[in-house]
Amino acid sequence: MSVTGAPAKPPRFAIVDVLRGVAIVAMIVYHCAWDLSYFQLIPIDITVDDGWRLFQHLILGGFLLLVGVSLTLAHGNAIRWRSFWRRFTMIAAGAAAVTIGTYILFPQTFVFFGILHAIALFSLLALPFLRLPPWLTAAIGAGFLIVPLFFQHPAFNDPRLAWIGFWEVPPATNDLVPIFPWFGMVLVGIALARLVLASPLAATLAAWRPAAVLRPLIVMGRWSLVIYLVHQPILLGIIYPIANARPADAPTRVDSFVSSCVATCEQNGNGKDHCTAYCGCAVERIVRDDLWAVIEQPTSSPEQNAAVADIAKQCTATIPTAP
Repeated sequence: MSVTGAPAKPPRFAIVDVLRGVAIVAMIVYHCAWDLSYFQLIPIDITVDDGWRLFQHLILGGFLLLVGVSLTLAHGNAIRWRSFWRRFTMIAAGAAAVTIGTYILFPQTFVFFGILHAIALFSLLALPFLRLPPWLTAAIGAGFLIVPLFFQHPAFNDPRLAWIGFWEVPPATNDLVPIFPWFGMVLVGIALARLVLASPLAATLAAWRPAAVLRPLIVMGRWSLVIYLVHQPILLGIIYPIANARPADAPTRVDSFVSSCVATCEQNGNGKDHCTAYCGCAVERIVRDDLWAVIEQPTSSPEQNAAVADIAKQCTATIPTAP
């Protein structure tokens, strides 16, 4: 206890910094792939690919689990309010910067409640759980994770409510981390950290000193917020000129769309000739009406659904279904 009575600064667990550094590296890999996919520099849409979507969810879950662990380590004995509000202000400012930046670059799909917005809100919501029994915190966290599997309502499709969760059709945005289910991962992290701190494992982890090869991960873990804010502008600064150097009508975008369209059409039981003609019709209308920005939205928005339905109606009338 300090002379002033303020809570003592908690010890730092190097393993947490290493794990956060691993999550940062994984995030950079994902965002690099996202940028390459968005600019049609790789022949895959990672926003719909099952493997990449799983990778994204693992990264997000890992980050939020570590938020809960870090809150427990920093404020488990007593909330250090000055430190808490300083960190909260930095994260909230970063969230505002992300919203402004993405609104300028991607006005139709800007980030209004992404990972930084979620961390700021979740950090506030999690404070009471630092005093609850770990089993109760874990049970409530499991509830947050499970409830969205059984309850959805169209009212939550509205962006003004989407940050809560429970949507049937997600709104058009490049990043959305709603309370349900993701706050559950923070609570699981709190419960896990409290259980570890109450066990002999805590002393072992506190005494662990990483090898020199892991030092870069520790540095990245400790500067995770700064890295998060600057890595995308750096990636875009490298990738955008490469993408912009191609002709405006680069065939990779058309070829990728037609290939995916034909594969889906054939999976629905249609013949190859019919699917080729149908998808050729569809891509002609997309190019003619300059609908790429709508069609390539990372989530299925009402605007995208309407555009797809209109194209399907026109091309179905033009290309009759094969007998």
